[in-house]
Amino acid sequence: MEDRIRHNRYDTFNKPEPEEGEQVHRHVSIWKILRKIKKPIKKVLYGIAKKWPWFRKILRDVIYKKRYNRFIRRSRNITTDEKLIFFESFKGKSYACSPRAIFEYMADAPEFSEYRFVWSFKKPGRHRYLEEEYRNTTVIREYGRTYEKTLAEAKYWITNYRVLDHIYPREDQVYVQCWHGTPLKRLGYDLDHSDNAMNSTDEIRDKYRIDASKFRYMLSPSRFATEKFVSAWNLKEFGKEDVMLEEGYPRNDILINHDEDLKNFTKRCIGLEDIGDKKIILYAPTWRDNQHESGVGYTYDIHLDLDRLMEELGDEYVLLCRLHYLVANTIDFEKYQGFIYDVSKYDDINELYIISDLLITDYSSVFFDYANLRKPMLFYMYDLEEYRDDIRGFYIDINELPGEIITQEDRLVEAIREAGKDFVYDDRYHAFNAKYNYLDDGEAGKRVARKVCGME
Repeated sequence: MEDRIRHNRYDTFNKPEPEEGEQVHRHVSIWKILRKIKKPIKKVLYGIAKKWPWFRKILRDVIYKKRYNRFIRRSRNITTDEKLIFFESFKGKSYACSPRAIFEYMADAPEFSEYRFVWSFKKPGRHRYLEEEYRNTTVIREYGRTYEKTLAEAKYWITNYRVLDHIYPREDQVYVQCWHGTPLKRLGYDLDHSDNAMNSTDEIRDKYRIDASKFRYMLSPSRFATEKFVSAWNLKEFGKEDVMLEEGYPRNDILINHDEDLKNFTKRCIGLEDIGDKKIILYAPTWRDNQHESGVGYTYDIHLDLDRLMEELGDEYVLLCRLHYLVANTIDFEKYQGFIYDVSKYDDINELYIISDLLITDYSSVFFDYANLRKPMLFYMYDLEEYRDDIRGFYIDINELPGEIITQEDRLVEAIREAGKDFVYDDRYHAFNAKYNYLDDGEAGKRVARKVCGME
């Protein structure tokens, strides 16, 4: 079955979005007209909201009340199905992270054979293969009537991102917040200020408060993460410290259990079958709260001389570029074909970790997970002082990081060469894993699934 699943996933990554049946039978012209009218209105309203916080509050209150009342109507006569589990990852953008790992354990485990599973996606057509290859599995579109009714019915909600503000679980429902990484950057209630274009510090904290009020469980990979999550979501103040489930990250099970077949599959998906002995660099930076353009969204200047990188390293390396999912604009990599591969839309970053020989990141939490592989890392922090002092701030001493911190681009090429030749899994790297990844043993998905469902 694994071969068939990988074949179908290859198709989803390399083919256009398939048509959805319900779309085909609609009056397409009417929907196009409505979308054309709605889009400029939303653009104007959000433009005003960015400039005027009082208007933003009014707009959000109106939208919230409308959505909340609609959810109440839709869910009024729905009772909880004890064996229905809802999954979502990154707001329906991908099939990845801890929700994927927990689902894949459940879908194959005999003790969950009578359960039904529902996955929510923004583009469900790209993930229909899940219905074919996994038992009792349904794929739905993220948001809308079916989405809300499913949430009203499912006993368990398993997601790695915030549930929409207007949707609340009943007392007999179990919301499992998996989150999506060990935090380096400050979050929620731990932020002293915000450069976020659409949210003040108080507005950010309010979002965290609303989500925390819904938690039955929140996953943690370590004592360190538990402490920071409790603080960031202000769980002690809300009397919800007991929601923490410190069992390791299911998302990292694959880093412990992967095989050569998965590595070969991933390379084939991306088009790396013919790179020979070239080494693979994964560049995975985070987004910046303060880099936002009206009408565009969050942007990111990569601060890399790509021409120089290709000239200096093109004979020995290929570069996989994965931008954060909140970044709205794209970079044209056409002129760098054969050297740079845009993998920003590749579903599961863990598979990119597995095939890479070197990770370059900045303040993204990806390095916590990547450290499980004991491979070299570089931290390209060209704006270190600004990010640390003015944008987010850090939870840890960056001197703990298991790799060189680079603040000048001129140093980057030589650092890459050195990491490729002279890397040693040293005491600092070992201490890092001992502090942050000691629970990642390849069994976290099983432990979490069984505990959440009351089997342990």
